[in-house]
Amino acid sequence: MFGVALNQDENTLTISYSGRVTLDETHLCGEEVKMALPILEPDFRLVVDLTGLETMDLSCSPCLANIMERCNAAGVAEVLRIIPDPSRDIGLQILSFFHYSPDVYVHTCGSLAEANELLEKEPA
Repeated sequence: MFGVALNQDENTLTISYSGRVTLDETHLCGEEVKMALPILEPDFRLVVDLTGLETMDLSCSPCLANIMERCNAAGVAEVLRIIPDPSRDIGLQILSFFHYSPDVYVHTCGSLAEANELLEKEPA
């Protein structure tokens, strides 16, 4: 399962993954992200919440890379990943090196509270 939420006032896009995520769901997520990106201003923040993620198919990697590339092209400035269990990092850190510009700040948070603290600060 996934969710995409747009907060235009805060110029933030949130993607949440939970349960067992399939290739089809990741593709649909990418389509929702594609529709949300034109609404955001450049230098937006992206929050990726893996708190409820159980598993994600390995075949999702190309779709995740595509989402990253679209966000990069739209002007993402900062990425905050919520990964309470480091063993659930589904390769996002490695994909980041290839699909985000070097000037995009990427933070990995252990909790939603930690991510919210960063979101309360001015963007990096």
